[in-house]
Amino acid sequence: MVTHESAKRKLLVLVGPTAVGKTRLSLEIAESFGCEIISGDSMQVYRGMDIGTAKATKDERSRILHHMIDIHDPDYPFSVAEFQDRSRTLIEQISERGRLPFIVGGTGLYIESLCYGFQFSDAGSDEAFREEQLAYLKSKGEQALHDKLRQIDPPTAERLHPNDHRRVIRALEVAHLTGIPMSQHLAGQRKESPYDLCLIGLTMDRQLLYKRIEDRIDQMVEEGLVEEVKGLRLLGYGDDLVSMQGLGYKEITAYLRGELSWEDAIVLLKRNTRRFAKRQLSWFRHMKDIRWVDVSETSNFSKHLLTINDIIAGKLISPTEYTS
Repeated sequence: MVTHESAKRKLLVLVGPTAVGKTRLSLEIAESFGCEIISGDSMQVYRGMDIGTAKATKDERSRILHHMIDIHDPDYPFSVAEFQDRSRTLIEQISERGRLPFIVGGTGLYIESLCYGFQFSDAGSDEAFREEQLAYLKSKGEQALHDKLRQIDPPTAERLHPNDHRRVIRALEVAHLTGIPMSQHLAGQRKESPYDLCLIGLTMDRQLLYKRIEDRIDQMVEEGLVEEVKGLRLLGYGDDLVSMQGLGYKEITAYLRGELSWEDAIVLLKRNTRRFAKRQLSWFRHMKDIRWVDVSETSNFSKHLLTINDIIAGKLISPTEYTS
């Protein structure tokens, strides 16, 4: 007899803050367990935005099939609803191929909404209200708009960066339409997953993580982040696009426009990325079911991999390379 639980699709998920080391571990895990990787990053969907979003390289993607990368141009308004819809379809297709679907990323709302089947359509929309908020943004600035959200929905304001205009306005719109803050909508969602879920989170000593973030940004600059941003602007992608407001793109754009010195732009980018990592960890800490693995001892990669493999083997499936 097939039980309800056994009928669920298996889903492996690896989350954690930026620069914690998800990519390297995910490739090894995917090879051991016969996975296909679905990117759980809201920015990696955009073509031409490679360095600033820290996409897996072409060589890395040649090792393991990756999905949800390079599927839209930077002027496309990608949404959590589309992420859910596409990912659900991919999970079915990957499972039908006899492979294990593997979500890897750091966009908390996207990943949690997929894992637990959140619904976002009930609030509806109010185009006039959105236009009012856009006008407010242009006249008062992004911080003033963010402060409006903080007044009515502090938890949502805490997890959204002020330059994430689209999601800040959507959160204001939800509260305007329903009278209930988005954070309460999310808290009221059912917390039972439609999947046979194995959630693993990577964590690290905070100061070590911050050092890795700063080193990564220096590496991004060496790899051509400035040239990448210049190229996108030459292609006509405006500074007000959600994609161009992403970490790295916004700060480098401000430098290219003469609004920041080079030194100030890099200092600001490193600060903003550290704050982003803090918000990521805060989000994931509030998710249930995550098995946390501390990867602070970066020289013990094999040990961390073994720990993670044991968690997966105990929850979902034995890896192809396991004999014990």
